Amino acid sequence: MSAVSTQGKPAVQQKVNPLEKLAKALHDDLAAVNAIILDRMRSDIPLIPQLAGHLIAAGGKRIRPVLTLASAALFGYKGARQHKLAASVEFIHTATLLHDDVVDASDQRRGRASANALFGNEAAVLVGDFLFSRSFQLMVEDGNLDVLRILSNASAVIAEGEVLQLSTANNLETTEDQYMQVIGAKTAELFAAACEVGAVIAERSSGECRTMREYGQCLGIAFQISDDVLDYAASEERLGKSLGDDFREGKMTLPVIKALQHATDKERRFWKRCMEEVKQDEIDFKEALRLLQAHNALDVSLETARQFAARGRQLLKDLPTHPLRNELAELITFAVERDY
Repeated sequence: MSAVSTQGKPAVQQKVNPLEKLAKALHDDLAAVNAIILDRMRSDIPLIPQLAGHLIAAGGKRIRPVLTLASAALFGYKGARQHKLAASVEFIHTATLLHDDVVDASDQRRGRASANALFGNEAAVLVGDFLFSRSFQLMVEDGNLDVLRILSNASAVIAEGEVLQLSTANNLETTEDQYMQVIGAKTAELFAAACEVGAVIAERSSGECRTMREYGQCLGIAFQISDDVLDYAASEERLGKSLGDDFREGKMTLPVIKALQHATDKERRFWKRCMEEVKQDEIDFKEALRLLQAHNALDVSLETARQFAARGRQLLKDLPTHPLRNELAELITFAVERDY
């Protein structure tokens, strides 16, 4: 089901989650990745596996490691290198979640108490550092300089995106280009790297590796825009968290930026108080949602995500014919049309 319908059109019904279909098709590979994750979370310091395990046990889509596995399989790779690399990708992602929750002062993650809320900010940051270190150990064990370059560069770009987001938070002057730069770094870069390394270990051409990388970028951007729309428009029960977290933190996401492009002076004063000054009343979220709907900001934002999804599906046509290619095409559609 679509997060919101576009211009009165009925929401798209999605009967089967394509990520679950991919996970089922890659069941044995994913089991190997999970075994590596559990093994590399071990430490003589009890707090480390306890805290890391709290976040990993909370679930999550595992979309990034699945992309590495799917990419390798799509290109016919027959070895086992993808398992450690997929685990490395997941450790990078988990580390960034731990750091994100500290920066955002979040007290929930995936519908449960966040690690920093339970264990404290200091422990969350340090265990995030531990997981980053584990990810680099796994990269080095692979021994391929191209793989190390791709994943280490992704880690650096993600960090840059985090810092850039700090400069755009609570800033009504944030542009759409700046927003795209933030999500391109924070979210899409790891999607791109996860896809690219699967093609690299399969020893495919540089052109095919670039195509797989660009598909990952399109998927990551579409996924994040949809997430930002869902923060205003999803079902709380399906989403697994309360709506309006971005609003309450004053995050300048695409729906707000779109609404501001057509805001009256009165509306702009509302956004300034809520987003820049973060002075909010209980009724302000409902007013924010009303303004987003009045300016069609949610639908327009989803249309932007759909454009990236269409580009991603087009890129897949240049890749080898394989059952997983269809699943990846469905996945990028689902990334936009989901309701959670």
